[in-house]
Parts: sequence; structure tokens; C-alpha cells
Amino acid sequence: MSELRVASRYAKSLLDLAEERGTLEQVKQDMDLFTKVLDENRELRLLLRNPIVKHDKKLAILNAVFTGKVSDITSKFFTIITQKNRESALEFIGTEFQRQYNQLRGMQLAEVTTAAPLDAPTRLQVVQLVRQQTGQQDVTLTEKVDPSLIGGFVLRIGDKLIDDSVSYRLRKLRTEFSKNPYHSLV
Repeated sequence: MSELRVASRYAKSLLDLAEERGTLEQVKQDMDLFTKVLDENRELRLLLRNPIVKHDKKLAILNAVFTGKVSDITSKFFTIITQKNRESALEFIGTEFQRQYNQLRGMQLAEVTTAAPLDAPTRLQVVQLVRQQTGQQDVTLTEKVDPSLIGGFVLRIGDKLIDDSVSYRLRKLRTEFSKNPYHSLV
């Protein structure tokens, strides 16, 4: 079974359990912390994926890093994951949990990259575009600036990408011109 499918199932189980016990917000904070630590610590990610390191050693390291910082449910969840030999899926479980939590709460995360900072009316238009694309009313927009885009925007909504930048259009034109079927006879 693929790691993403495993991660989706474990994330759903943790989400349901936390919701049932009334600790969903605490578990969400725990998973945010866990994802942040994994993003910032390449060695920990590699350790969790390493098949040579024994499961109890991985659990001991997870406990050393997160004991006192996460709730009992999250700590027990780590124990179950290591007992089931699924440590390599933990990094995917963290991001999948966040995605499912946002979906449960009706929130949509989106990231827009533009050549210059957005002004308020343009930001509102982008938020409206995200609402139109997803049907979600609660949109959290992350803005980035990349001058190499020249103009336009690149909008990422989950795994969907809308590239309406000038640099993309120029690349597209360059490709079309390189496939020019007309040759001069001279």
C-alpha cells in the first residue's frame, strides 16, 4: 500500500479519535508542531525512513523530542505507528492530517505568487477566484513575491496549479515558435 494512502487512513483515524474525545484542537496543534519539526530537521525525517534503525529506538527518539510538548493521544498515536512499522509514513500523516482538518473545518489554503505585492482589491479578487474554484468560503491566502514572473500570478490550491504569469506565457510562445511548421523556400 502506498505511503500516501496509509497516511490518509491514519490521519483520518487520528482526526476521528480526537474529534470523538473533544481534543481536536490540541491534536491539531500537536500535528502542526510535528510537521514543523520534521520540515526543519532533515535528520529526523531520514531516521524515521531508515529501515535499519529499530522501531523501539525510533519511538524513544520521538518520545525524547515530543514528550511534554504533545498531548497523550498524539504520544500514543506515535507508539501505535511505530508498533505497526509505519514510521516512514509519519511525515505524510502530519500534512495529511492538516489537509483533512482544514477540509473538516471548511477552510481552504491557497498560495499566490506574484511579481509585486498584492494590493487589497487584487487580493480580494484572488480570494474570490479560490472560492469559485473550491466552493469553500473560508480561504487562507499565503502571498509570495517572485519578480521573475514579470507579471500575472501563479495560484496553488492544494494540488491544483493555475499559472497565469507573463513568464509562463513567454515560455509557451517560445515553444510554439520553435515548432514552426513553415520553412522558407529561399
